[in-house]
Amino acid sequence: MNSTILYSILLLTSIGILSAVVLYFIAKKFKVVEDPRIDEIEKVLPGANCGACGYPGCRNFAEICIKADDLSSFYCAVGGNECMAAVAKILGKEAVAKDPLMAVVRCGGAYAHRKKSTVYDGVRMCAVSHNFYIGETDCAYGCLGLGDCVTACPFGAISMDPSTGLPVISEEKCVACGACVTACPRLIIELRKKGPKGRRVFVSCMNKDKGAAARKICAAACIACGQCVKACPFDAIKVENFLAYIDFNKCKLCRKCVDVCPTGAILEVNFPARTEPKDDTAQPAKTEA
Repeated sequence: MNSTILYSILLLTSIGILSAVVLYFIAKKFKVVEDPRIDEIEKVLPGANCGACGYPGCRNFAEICIKADDLSSFYCAVGGNECMAAVAKILGKEAVAKDPLMAVVRCGGAYAHRKKSTVYDGVRMCAVSHNFYIGETDCAYGCLGLGDCVTACPFGAISMDPSTGLPVISEEKCVACGACVTACPRLIIELRKKGPKGRRVFVSCMNKDKGAAARKICAAACIACGQCVKACPFDAIKVENFLAYIDFNKCKLCRKCVDVCPTGAILEVNFPARTEPKDDTAQPAKTEA
């Protein structure tokens, strides 16, 4: 009886030792040596894991940066140029500085401009409403106002304005991660250059109907009149599919397009208040001798 127990113990011990030796050699054979710079890069990244860089998380982004020959096509929207400069320093490479971006809402269809024609009584999600319903107005291109962009934003940078029914994007909180762009089924949110001092000019409309039809639906719609194209001295504006678009890489923020837009579809953001032009024709008051 005792010998049986002893043999069992010895057998199990032998099997355990043999298995450990086999596992040890397998581990040595297939050991993956991780580049220590991955941890260094991950430390300088913001850790938001927002996916704005195009990769699932910050660590995965760090791994990709190490494998890349250059960093010109990589950018962390949350960390910005300073973060990418730190990454480049760790890797001994050069980072290309990029202009900061900002999400903008390309819809001016506030309640005052776009009247309700029906009442939506369904799931309170833009994605659902877009697929099964045109919305509470007759515009098939404008904001649905149900806040999918608000829910998608990981930085709390978007809120719905109850007075207009449109999203409002915080200048301070937006990092241009693009989550709201992806979440909007109407594609009315776009990432554009933030601009010097946060100044931007863009067409706040996505309506591709012909001018008369677009104007009938929304008083602030682009009617593709082409006045902005004629006024722009920098060839920054094109009209395609009955909709004007301003190329932010060409735009010099002269605002001449804003002045000639008959519907106010072109917005100017963060500019100082305009002053009334001086009347040079005014005659000086006469004084009595």
